[in-house]
Formats: sequence, structure tokens, C-alpha cells
Amino acid sequence: METDLYTLDERMVDVGDGHQLYAQLWGKADSARTFVFLHGGPGGSCSDSSKQLFDPTTDRVIFFDQRGSGKSLPYGSLEANNTDALVKDIDTIATAFNIDTFALVGGSWGSCLALIYAIRNPQKVQRLVLRGIFTGRKSEIDFMDKGKIAAFFPDVWERFLQTVPEGQQSNPRDYHMPRLFGSDTSAALQSAMAYSDLEGSIVALDDRTKPVDPEKFNPVPITIECHYLVNGCFIPEGYIIEYANKLTMPVAIVQGRYDIICPPFTAYDLHKAAPNSKLFWTVAGHSGHDRGNFDVMKAIIATKS
Repeated sequence: METDLYTLDERMVDVGDGHQLYAQLWGKADSARTFVFLHGGPGGSCSDSSKQLFDPTTDRVIFFDQRGSGKSLPYGSLEANNTDALVKDIDTIATAFNIDTFALVGGSWGSCLALIYAIRNPQKVQRLVLRGIFTGRKSEIDFMDKGKIAAFFPDVWERFLQTVPEGQQSNPRDYHMPRLFGSDTSAALQSAMAYSDLEGSIVALDDRTKPVDPEKFNPVPITIECHYLVNGCFIPEGYIIEYANKLTMPVAIVQGRYDIICPPFTAYDLHKAAPNSKLFWTVAGHSGHDRGNFDVMKAIIATKS
């Protein structure tokens, strides 16, 4: 994320455990509307395209790269990298910029992290604007890497199975995860590429995702993501839906009908469980850049409630 005309502050914030997070305060300095943007992944990072959701003449926004991600240090670290730590980091960064209450905006993993923070700190969250809902349940994680996507992307699933030896294709995760976190760096790279290709091939509605380029491939983002997935996102099964009754602030849910990475049943479950939620269906896939998702998110953020 680059600095620009509307960058108010930019710093590395020490959050403890040996981690320093890159954070940027952006927009209108004296705005009454403060947002904290939570990027996806885990293992993703903030980008300048995320700024397009906001109006810098009216909004003030905190962007930051989560532990091990983007410009944060140490890059790629899995040490003390878990959901409880990321939730605490939101408070640490908001305090660094002297901000007490705010709205949370996030998609995919960002929606999961926003929901957990809001459940635990409802007094600090003015509202939630969420896209591509993910709550970390086993049924959601299994949807992608246990073959249910084959009904929609049979070619992608077949290509993924080709990375697994015969006899182990009934559960590719059991093959790839030990390799991904094992001592054989070559095997770890191969498994990281397989998972990255699987996810990257189904993220956008327009189906224009390019295959993974081995020469340019960076295994860090997908490795951090799998670190969370293999650990059940470090939250009890069903935690968010069980405690969604604590989400008494306005909750806007934007969900692509054709989202294969975060399947729509999760958004519907959340909508039924969160007492003050509104669900907006879009003709879109998972990507925040799909026009249906982007336009609705931007319109909701622009509203005052």
C-alpha cells in the first residue's frame, strides 16, 4: 500500500510477541466516520484498491497488514500468529491512532476476524460491513478442499487431484498439509502452489484468474492461510454463529450468489443469527473486485448507518 495525498499517518506498530504491524491512517483527519479495514487471507495484505471503497473527503480509515503479512514484520512468521492475537492487534492499532470506536469493514477472512472482534468488543464497534462471509466452521473449510467445488469447477478440482498420488485422492488435505509444514522445502513449495492454484482458480466470477507462475510464486500468503485452516482458525467450532446474538450493532452482509470459496449458506446462517443484520445478495463470486460485490459494498459504506 502506497502513501498518497490522503495519507494522514503511516507507521510500524509494535503489538508484542516480536511482531510489528504496518499501519496507515488515511482519509479525512477530523471525520466523525472512522473505519478499520480488515484484509482477507489470512496471509493477505491491504492494497490501494481497497481504498476505492471509501471516500477520503468524508471517511477516515485505518488499514493494516496482519501478523506475518504484507509489510508487517517478521514477514511470513507463524509464531504467535493466531486469531486471539489478531483480535488484540485491532485494539492496539486503534489505540496507536487515538481512536476508541469505529466501524469494521472486511471480506472473506476479514469478515471472520471482524465478527469475532465485534462479539468480544461490541461496545467499540459502531457497525459491520462484511462481504463473502466466513466463520471458520469445518463445513466451510471442507467445501473447498474436500471436493464439493467439483460440481461447479470440475476442471479445477481434477487439476488439484493430479497433485496428489493415487490412493490418497479421497482426502487431498491429508497429503498436502504435512508437506506444507514439513522440513522438505521443495515439497512444501509444491503443496503451497497446489493450494494457491485451487483457490485462485475459483475466486472470481469472470473466471479470468491466471495459473500460478512457478517463477514468481510467493508461498507465504497461502502458508499463513493454511496455518489457520488446519487449526480450525483457532476458534471453537461454530463459535461465531453461537454468539452472533451479541452483534446488536447494524450488520450489513454482502454475499455473492456464486461464491464458491465462502459458500452462501454461511451468510444466510449469520443473517438468521445476528439480530440487527441485513443480507444483500449479489450476482457475483467471491472476489471483492467482482462488480456486484464492489458496488454494493461501496454504497453501504457511503450510508450513515
